[in-house]
Amino acid sequence: MRYLLLTFLFAALSALLFTGFLLAFLFLPPLQERETVEVRVERGEPLSSVVRRLKDHGVISNERLFSFWARLRGLDKKIHWGLYRFELPLQPRQVLNQMMLGKGVFRRVTIPEGLTVKEIAEILEKKAELVSKDRFLAEAASPKLLSLAGLGGRGLEGYLFPNTYYFTPFVTERDILVAMVEQFWEIFNARMEEQSKAVGLSLHQVVTLASLIEKEAGIEAERPLISAVFHNRLKRKIPLQSDPTVIYGLKRFTGTLTRKDLDNRTPYNTYRIPGLPPGPICNPGLSSLKAALFPALVPYLYFVSKNDGSHLFSVSLGEHNRAVRMYQSGKRGRSGG
Repeated sequence: MRYLLLTFLFAALSALLFTGFLLAFLFLPPLQERETVEVRVERGEPLSSVVRRLKDHGVISNERLFSFWARLRGLDKKIHWGLYRFELPLQPRQVLNQMMLGKGVFRRVTIPEGLTVKEIAEILEKKAELVSKDRFLAEAASPKLLSLAGLGGRGLEGYLFPNTYYFTPFVTERDILVAMVEQFWEIFNARMEEQSKAVGLSLHQVVTLASLIEKEAGIEAERPLISAVFHNRLKRKIPLQSDPTVIYGLKRFTGTLTRKDLDNRTPYNTYRIPGLPPGPICNPGLSSLKAALFPALVPYLYFVSKNDGSHLFSVSLGEHNRAVRMYQSGKRGRSGG
């Protein structure tokens, strides 16, 4: 009986000591100099490999106790992949919590409205240093990705939603494209889909029209007015005559549209083709999408730049020609959009 009691007391004391040691390990940071350490966790990497790297970088002092605590709490399967920056010294439980919550290092990148897929690729490569431009463009044209995004053979132009994104430094080109397309589908809600039917346009036509508005508009308040001009022209079967569409269809653009450019019969030359071009010419933002769906109730058929970002709108060709002479003297004025 006495032997059993001593055995029990020894086991209890051992458990108590181990618990105390474990708690001390978890709640007391290692004695070390202050430093910043970055540790990369790969997607699907096993806990043992992660813990070994943490130990090698001096983030934790004891691999076994850290692994034991993670498995005990069932957190070994909840560690997020990514790049982590640890401000040492840290308590081991803080290290685990940081990885469990996915508080890794992210790069902030802002994609402005009105950029093409190629221009987005350049920002992600040169400014954000996140992707290879060539791989990004190749992935953007991948039939598998287009099918996954629900776009079929239409391409991603127009569906990469402009926004501020946060990506890990080793995010893949596909991850970025999927994130941007998913953001588009979140923004283009059911009410907008219903409105597209009300104005007699398919979703793809709405995005295409929005991309023209995005390129033409310099002032927020003018977006519904520019949209009205295009809607009115579509209803009357008048060519849209939008310079940005012509530019988009050119293989090379020198910075100045010429008469030869306007005569170039590309699918995007809205001086030559009736109606909308076959697809978006850039990636429009929410304001332009709304403008495409909710044009102003005005009879305008023409607009001309006033050279300050704003436009003068006209109903008749005579009014428009006078506006062109006033604001575009010595320049080629547009008779349409």
